[in-house]
Amino acid sequence: MNHWLIMPVLLPMVAAILMLLTARLGRAVERTVSLLAMLGLVLISVALLKSSLQGDYQVYAVGNWVAPFGIVLVLDRLSALLVLLTSVLALFSLLYACNGQDRDGRHFHVLFHMQLMGLNGAFLTGDLFNLFVFFEILLIASYGLLLHGGGPLRSRAGLHYVILNLAGSVLFLVAVGTIYGMLGTLNMADLAVKVGQAEPEQLRLIHVSALLLMVVFGLKAALLPLYFWLPSAYSAASAPVAALFAIMTKVGIYSIIRMFMLVFGIEAGVLSNLAQPWLLPLGLVTLSLGAFGVLASRCLRQQVAYLVVVSVGTLIAGVGLLTVESMAASLYYLLHSTLITGGLFLLADVIARQRGDVGSHLRVGPTVTQPLLLSTMFFIAALAVVGLPPLSGFIGKLLLLQAAIQAPSMAWFWSVILIASFFALIALSRTGSALFLKTDDEATTGIRAEPVSLIAVVALLLASPLLALYGDAVSDFTTATAEQLMQPMHYIEGVLGTQKASAVTGTEVGQ
Repeated sequence: MNHWLIMPVLLPMVAAILMLLTARLGRAVERTVSLLAMLGLVLISVALLKSSLQGDYQVYAVGNWVAPFGIVLVLDRLSALLVLLTSVLALFSLLYACNGQDRDGRHFHVLFHMQLMGLNGAFLTGDLFNLFVFFEILLIASYGLLLHGGGPLRSRAGLHYVILNLAGSVLFLVAVGTIYGMLGTLNMADLAVKVGQAEPEQLRLIHVSALLLMVVFGLKAALLPLYFWLPSAYSAASAPVAALFAIMTKVGIYSIIRMFMLVFGIEAGVLSNLAQPWLLPLGLVTLSLGAFGVLASRCLRQQVAYLVVVSVGTLIAGVGLLTVESMAASLYYLLHSTLITGGLFLLADVIARQRGDVGSHLRVGPTVTQPLLLSTMFFIAALAVVGLPPLSGFIGKLLLLQAAIQAPSMAWFWSVILIASFFALIALSRTGSALFLKTDDEATTGIRAEPVSLIAVVALLLASPLLALYGDAVSDFTTATAEQLMQPMHYIEGVLGTQKASAVTGTEVGQ
């Protein structure tokens, strides 16, 4: 059993506890512990991704209790990819915060690492109840991080965020309890077997529970009509928190992929592919409304928040096509959109600090202190997020459009993607003009971005040219990941064992 598999959960938890115990030693010690733990997490994530290249499923049985009777963590290509993505995004978000924003409130680093524990646990768990547990851990930490620094805007946005997520947690728990009452298990691999063998009188309750899960995951992913909390919450949060939150919606998307391709996938009998009819239309409408939000925004922070909504709609629409090509393209786009929107949140803060009281609002204000540097960074980010060549946004959208060529909904898919990209181009062109060209005659504030802050922003924005430069290798990995997802029986065999899974399903070993 590979004990490194539990480290993405264990290391942030230990780091958070250690920082609580050493809180009296000062901010320097806290930052040192936090950054060292973060670097360690990145290295472990790289090692886990490398081990996932073999294509098999690695299972960690907590307490050595064999599945489906104990808690298991499962590593495959998808979970390894998302753990690494979370670690890289978190590293540079934390680096940016260590430049001073971690002083705005208490226990920033503790909450930051507890959220990482919840995120990594959600990506690795093979148990539906523990998915709920890790959801709650990351949400409780996110409540504190959202309110970090205080202020009426954050308090108001935080209240809406807490109420909606508490309602979602209640629905999640109801769905989990009902499924357990019907099937007697919450292990995802075991559920994938038992859903397909459910009695006819059980199917209605299981169906309702699955739809409840869809609602809950849609809320976490900010999918229509449950995305209205996101723009206010993300635009009000401090920059490093908003950057980390760029991965939060991907937890909901991951949960949809995992549950509705494994448990309610092709092996689910009557309930097979339960979510497919909903995903494509919901994704396209979410994408459309998000694009209108980008166009209507009068603040750069809010605009970036709506760009997160656009990315969610694009990803869900791609997943809804339910082909290897569309899934591979969606995973490539997921990497691109998460890192670029995270970098944009940090860049928006750098720009706002140099514009004084005007901040990131799109109105006339003083010239930024470093116009050439910041305008160049904004231009690169805008090219990437709009999807113009030669950066990764273009490659991701091109792959998605190619994947939809044979789909019956090709006309709708192409039209919405291209029109939304055109809206984003118009909106970001207007934003760049307002921030860097339409300035008044006042002197600059004189505030310059600290080198550490610039390193964090540049590192995240460099993800786009790097994803483009190594596009073939990344695309090969996402294609292999998509192929693995399309074979849920391999997941079942990897967790339950080949003989046990084949005995339950009535198939021959290796068939």
